[in-house]
Amino acid sequence: MREVLRKAREIADEISKQEEVLIITHIDADGITAGSIAYQALERAGIETDIRFIKQLDSSEVEAIKDLNRFVWFTDLGSGQLEMLEEIDFVVTDHHLPQKKHRMQLNPHEFGYDGTVELSGAATTYLVASNVGRKQSLFDFERRNFDLAPLAVVGAVGDLQDARNGKLVGLNRFIANEARKYGYLEMKKDLRFFGKQTRPISKMLEYTFEPYLPGISGNEEGAKEFLRSLGVTPKFKWIEISSEERRLIVSAIVELCMEYSLPFSSIIRIVGETYILLKEAEGTEKRDAMEFSTLLNATARYGETEVGLRVCFGDEKAFKRARSLLQNHRRNLSEGIRFVGDNGLVELRNLQYFHAEGNIPDTIVGIVAGMCFQMANRNKPIIAFADTDDGVKVSARATYRLVDKGIHLAKAIRLAAQKVGGEGGGHSVAAGATIPAGMEEEFIKILDDIIGMQLKGEKLS
Repeated sequence: MREVLRKAREIADEISKQEEVLIITHIDADGITAGSIAYQALERAGIETDIRFIKQLDSSEVEAIKDLNRFVWFTDLGSGQLEMLEEIDFVVTDHHLPQKKHRMQLNPHEFGYDGTVELSGAATTYLVASNVGRKQSLFDFERRNFDLAPLAVVGAVGDLQDARNGKLVGLNRFIANEARKYGYLEMKKDLRFFGKQTRPISKMLEYTFEPYLPGISGNEEGAKEFLRSLGVTPKFKWIEISSEERRLIVSAIVELCMEYSLPFSSIIRIVGETYILLKEAEGTEKRDAMEFSTLLNATARYGETEVGLRVCFGDEKAFKRARSLLQNHRRNLSEGIRFVGDNGLVELRNLQYFHAEGNIPDTIVGIVAGMCFQMANRNKPIIAFADTDDGVKVSARATYRLVDKGIHLAKAIRLAAQKVGGEGGGHSVAAGATIPAGMEEEFIKILDDIIGMQLKGEKLS
């Protein structure tokens, strides 16, 4: 950890020398919170700041950035494209698999930490941001910008870094503990479903698809009847009922999942650690890290990342707009799940896939793919295609059980995409790419072979 903090300080010192900085960040909850953390730290340090959100750092984006001739802080991206950035004056705070080491890069993989579960893009950025403008000793943990730590937690949760263990671990936990120490965060064991703060319990259950609850998920009347059978009023929110009623509901959900033989790995993650932002109003999406991150994702997936950024700044008008986008987002996810259920997945030897074409927005097709594990073969990763203006978006999702067997989606996707003229990257459990239109069939065959090699422990060429 000390080596990570030393590197964070070195990068912060380089940033602090600049008169102006351009932040380039990713368009998801982790990217929005990372960009927000960097922006606020720079602004407080008196450094002129601009921010730009991008879907993917490809060659065309890099050329456009070069033309700006500015100092750039890449957050939640950049590590997979370091060779393309050589003509840019930059720093990188990212957690994706790095292409190589770099003096001005902070990436958990360089220090033996897993960027999939131990440090998110926002959390990596926070470690640097908390040192920007500070002149005191390297190992003085009394850094400033502590109030930005909850945003780092939101980013980590939004990146599902707490999913595998049911809680944040590694350096994510170090930051969460820092936020708790200074009174910004509460960590407690609770149901890990979306909507505990804001929705009637019936709606919370109806819109829960991870795990898929038979007879309840996507079924308004089924959710209400489930609660009535337990003597719980469906219109109440989770935060409004007693602890005894909560235990009753959780027990019944677990029994239901066991009755329908849902995977044990899904059942044990129903309850876990949750993160409450104590400075935010109770009963709003911003109070709970999971709901906050989903709210931000809703702004990002529909081209309104600036709204998400302003929500992180506390803008109430932006918050109202974000809530409207969230309603649309949940509706599109439900329709996406329905599309896959109606059309099915194609199974190959080592993977399964579906092509959404234009029926699911490319910005959410990866989320839909992950949710489809509840109704698909969990022994094979799910690959999703969606049409875009720039080609075909590829999103890949695996389970941690598959990762333990040897699958690393980022490596597989990157290699397969390169072979068909595309670009890709990501994490072991989740990755993405953009490939030329018409190359889907060749791509999926190559990817199937690569994943087969990974499962056999063979070296990739």
